[in-house]
Amino acid sequence: MMENETTKWTRSPVDLGRGPLVLLFYDGFERRARRAAIARSANELRRAARYMWRYCLGKQLRTGFYTQFLNLVASLKNSGCDVHINNYRLADRYPHYPIGVAGYPTTIQHIPKDHPVVFGPGDFGMPDKFSEIIKDFPAASLICFSDWIYKIYERNNPGTIKDWFAGIDTDKWAPDELTTKSIDCLIYDKIRWSRDELIPDFYIKLQAHLNDLELTHTTIRYGEHSIGHYEDCLKKSKSLVFLCEHETQGLAYQEAMSMNIPIFAWDEGVLCDQQLSKFASDNLTVTSVPYFSDECGVRFKKENYVEYFGRFWGNLSSFAPRNYVMNNLSQDRSASLYLETYFGV
Repeated sequence: MMENETTKWTRSPVDLGRGPLVLLFYDGFERRARRAAIARSANELRRAARYMWRYCLGKQLRTGFYTQFLNLVASLKNSGCDVHINNYRLADRYPHYPIGVAGYPTTIQHIPKDHPVVFGPGDFGMPDKFSEIIKDFPAASLICFSDWIYKIYERNNPGTIKDWFAGIDTDKWAPDELTTKSIDCLIYDKIRWSRDELIPDFYIKLQAHLNDLELTHTTIRYGEHSIGHYEDCLKKSKSLVFLCEHETQGLAYQEAMSMNIPIFAWDEGVLCDQQLSKFASDNLTVTSVPYFSDECGVRFKKENYVEYFGRFWGNLSSFAPRNYVMNNLSQDRSASLYLETYFGV
């Protein structure tokens, strides 16, 4: 841990001889936070069964929240922290020490009490629900992944929302120069709203346009693929067409960028989530690629995808998205941001 980073902390970390102590609790589909030994054992059996079932079906093995959580753990460990997950013994030993709480609202009923809490990554309800949750804690913060979601939660919870992003493992997601690039455009389909309208009116037409240009393409649909299959497809791809209404972070396209794959990103700037829209200001602009610049690729809207794809494909070799990831989405920076909040609550 760099010495100058600790100057931003208001609380001194405990060190048991393995670096600053960080206590994390996660409850979700992949891992359960439980005190009793028998419950923990049952959880391990359930966890293994779920993994094998989804693996055999070729489905995505981890939810986005759990992937973000694992990225957080890796970032903290790489920065020299002593990270413990669902360790009630240590939490009881240090009763007023901060804890990180990730996953789903079910975590709240199982975490130790009387600790300052950093919530996230995870889903802890809409902004008004989160306002009710934090009343039961001596101090609390919520980490948000991007500017637009930060603004939504900050309106209802002023002073408690903090910036954070899940750092990208740039060693794992590295360019592969040995694999033949047989896929011109890998299409990542994460269209979640109005699919019945958008598939024939937009997605099929975009595919037809690629066919007209005699470009090879393959589609991966969110939630219906394994991480290994996605990685293999990226190795074979020259570009990624990212189709999603809006993202709070967007790990999938950032993993592609880390492999130096340029992104053609559908970005209408319209909030489709009706639950969140109740809490958003009228002038809020959302995005599908919250971490992005001109060196990463090209954004487009449904009405101009033909024109903008020409610009994108004609300049494919000029993009350098891995540079952006290395400079803006590193695990070191991710850990530093988290620790500023964790030791500052």
